[in-house]
Amino acid sequence: MVSNVSIFHPDYFLLLGIPGLEDSHLLLSIPFSIMYVMALFGNSMLMVVISTNEQLHQPMYIFLVMLTTTDLLLCSSAVPKTLSIFWFNSHEILFDCCLVQIFSIHFLFVIESSILLTMAYDRYIAICSPLTYTTIITASFIRRTALLAIIRAFCIISPLIFLLNRLPYSNGNVIPHTYCEHIAMAHKATADITVNSVYGLVAAFSSTGVDMILIAVSYGVIIRTVLRIPTSEARSKAFNTSMSHVCVILLFYIPAFFSFIAHRAGQGKIPPSALILLANLYVIIPPMMNPIIYGIRTREIRQRLAAMLLKNRMRNSFLVFSLGQKMRTS
Repeated sequence: MVSNVSIFHPDYFLLLGIPGLEDSHLLLSIPFSIMYVMALFGNSMLMVVISTNEQLHQPMYIFLVMLTTTDLLLCSSAVPKTLSIFWFNSHEILFDCCLVQIFSIHFLFVIESSILLTMAYDRYIAICSPLTYTTIITASFIRRTALLAIIRAFCIISPLIFLLNRLPYSNGNVIPHTYCEHIAMAHKATADITVNSVYGLVAAFSSTGVDMILIAVSYGVIIRTVLRIPTSEARSKAFNTSMSHVCVILLFYIPAFFSFIAHRAGQGKIPPSALILLANLYVIIPPMMNPIIYGIRTREIRQRLAAMLLKNRMRNSFLVFSLGQKMRTS
C-alpha cells in the first residue's frame, strides 16, 4: 500500500518482533515488562529523592537527575512498542512514527552519552582539582552542558532521518525487529544505502566513540591522581566516589558496543534473534540498573531513600490506626 504523499513510502511498516521466537513472545514479555517496571519505578524514585532533598541539590546529583530523565525517555521510546507486539500482536507502525522512534532512540542515546562524559569531567575536577571545583562546576556550567548535549545530539541524528526519508521503500514493509532501527529500516529500501551505512559509522564515532575515548582518558588521569594520595583511607574514599559512575558507564557502553559490532560484522554469523535481543538490552538494562547502582553505592541517596520510605510507612500506619479508632468509636 502506497502513501498519497510519496509513492516511494509505504503507509506503515510491520515489526515482526524477534524472528524465530514468535511463539515465545508472550513468555519473553515477562522479563521485559519486569525490567521496564523496575526502570520506571527506580528512576522515578531516584528523581523524587533528589528533588525533595535540598542537601542533594549539588552538581553530582543534578547530573544524576539528568541521567535518570534520559533513561526514562530512552526505555519508554522503545519498550512499550515491543510489549505491544508481545502482548497484542500490534505489529503495525506508521512510516512517520517509525522515523520519530528512530530519531528518539538515537537522539536520547547520544544525550545520555554526553551526560556520562560530563559526569566523568565532574569526577575529574572533584578529584584532580578540588580547589577549583566550585568555580568550574557551577549552575551556569550545568545549563550550558545540558543545552550543548541537546544541540549536539540533534545535529548528529537529524541527518540520519533525512537520509532514511529520501530512500524509496519498494522492498516490502516488514522489519524483523521489535522497534524501528536505522539500519534495519534502511535495508528495506531499493536504493543504494552506502551513504546511510557510512554516516551511521561517522555518527557513532563522532558521538559515543569520542565520548568513550574522553571518558577513558579522564579516568586514566583520575586513577593516576588517586594512586598518588598518601593515605589508604583517602584513596578508598576517592575510588568509592567514582565507582558508581564507572559501573553505569560499563553498563551503558558495553551492550551498545557489542550490538553495534554484531549488527555490522555478525550478519549471517549470529542468529537474528540474538541480534534483536542484544539491541533491546542497551535500551532497557542501563535504565533498570542505574538507579540500583546509585541507590546501593551512594550513601546519601540510600539514607534519604530509607528515611522517605520510613516516613511514608509511619504515615500509613497512623492513617490505619486513625481509621480503626474512628470505626470503633462509631
